[in-house]
Amino acid sequence: MSGISIIGLGSMARALAERALAGGHEVEIIGRDRGKAEDLAAALGTGATAGTFGTVPVGDIVILAVSHAGAVPVVTRYGNALADKVIIDITNPVNPDATGLVTPDGTSAAQQIAEAAPAGAHVVKAFNTVFGHVLAPGRALDVLLAGDDARAKASVSAFVESLGLRPLDAGGLEMAHWLEGTGLLMISLARHGIGDFDFTLGVSRLG
Repeated sequence: MSGISIIGLGSMARALAERALAGGHEVEIIGRDRGKAEDLAAALGTGATAGTFGTVPVGDIVILAVSHAGAVPVVTRYGNALADKVIIDITNPVNPDATGLVTPDGTSAAQQIAEAAPAGAHVVKAFNTVFGHVLAPGRALDVLLAGDDARAKASVSAFVESLGLRPLDAGGLEMAHWLEGTGLLMISLARHGIGDFDFTLGVSRLG
């Protein structure tokens, strides 16, 4: 059992917390609104606690479950409190009508977060290609991830496996741009070719 800190109080934060608790982890829920963080922790039950926004998170892995617009400001606000942490960025930086990414060509939300993070912190892109409502405990899903630090990726991969999911390493953090594009593609598929969000994206080996 290990400690996982989740910054954010939305549906994805809750889904990841539920899956982490089912995987045997202790989960720290952190939000700007302490009361809402306490309410979510209480609703999650045994193993979940509420943390204080802006202080050093308990977990060695910190999941940044906030909007793209809020991600860099949150990391900047935390500053050295995130030193030596593994930061999982789950954001999808899509424009309001979900027809494109808002990040400039050649970069990604994850890379922007890495630039804002303190020395010793390592950013890994993960979970942005999994819709929150399909993360229900018991479902076997693929989680695509990318990052520059091998130890950080190994830590995230072990965490993903502990949730009963399969981690798939897509390469260095420069690949986060393409993972974020994949997130956009999934939203477009949900709105057009598939017609709903009740699906997942995975990899099947042939032969």
